[in-house]
Amino acid sequence: MPQHGVCTQVSPECPASATTLGYAPNLGANVFFTVAYGICALFTIAIAVWKRTWAFGFTAGSGFILEMVGYIGRILLHYNAWNLSGFKMDLVCIIIAPTLICAGIYLTLKHVARTVAPTHSRITPRLYTWIFIPFDVFCLLLQAAGGVVDAAAADSSTMNESLLKTGDNIMIAGIALQVVNLIVFGLFSLDFWVASRKHFKGLAQKDSTSAEASAEARIWFSRRFRVFCAAVACAYAGILVRCVYRIAEMAGGWGNPVMQNEVLFYILEGAMVVYPAILLTIFAPGFFFPEMGTKPVQQSPTATDVDAGDVGEGEGEEYRMMTSEERIMSSE
Repeated sequence: MPQHGVCTQVSPECPASATTLGYAPNLGANVFFTVAYGICALFTIAIAVWKRTWAFGFTAGSGFILEMVGYIGRILLHYNAWNLSGFKMDLVCIIIAPTLICAGIYLTLKHVARTVAPTHSRITPRLYTWIFIPFDVFCLLLQAAGGVVDAAAADSSTMNESLLKTGDNIMIAGIALQVVNLIVFGLFSLDFWVASRKHFKGLAQKDSTSAEASAEARIWFSRRFRVFCAAVACAYAGILVRCVYRIAEMAGGWGNPVMQNEVLFYILEGAMVVYPAILLTIFAPGFFFPEMGTKPVQQSPTATDVDAGDVGEGEGEEYRMMTSEERIMSSE
């Protein structure tokens, strides 16, 4: 099979079908994804600056920018399927980008738990980002290591099949661990939601007046907050499906039938990441969960999670802690 370095342009001797992808990417589809991610990145970062949801906005926004760059690479591949720069942009950016989007999702659970009911979280809320984000980065580094091994195997004078298989297995292990990380995060999220729902439902049944006066309860029962949580949950599901697809995509090695199925790529990679991006942009925390941009006030004497280092995203000299009355009004 012809390889990059030998082939630089599509020709009878170097057809697009002989590339790793096995096709010249569709122009219309990739322009759509490029524009969609560009718009999402622009609005997400703008809202982050406006509403002071710095960490979420710049983390998720960076993921959208990388996705956009990855699809620009695929546009280059449309015009020349052997374009090595386009292939690298596609490969690297589309692998890394969902990790950054996931980091934004991990941040939401930290802030939701800390704001609404920290005592119902299995772990200290701030640990969600300390545990899940570094592990996701580790998975990403594992995938990168596998890619380096694959590159070394391919650069040999004769293809080292054994080394290539080792690299593939390392990459699959990284992707599989990323799926496990997402599943564990999902279980923590579900556990917190169930416990909090039980708490607030019981509180409302026991003393509806007291429940309505509670700032945490006002946030919990607000439609805005429920819509935000639903949007994040749907975004999470899409990223999870995408990661499972990546395992299947790499299971057969480079250039396998799954990897060369363009329609499958657009459904399980393209759509499963772009719709979470759209959801996280439309239902941005700056509008639907503004408490994510400020330090929540703990109402319960048993809530011990907040300390000097556990502050919201709106940190700095301009930072202002909201009073209970302001938080109640903001949840309207």
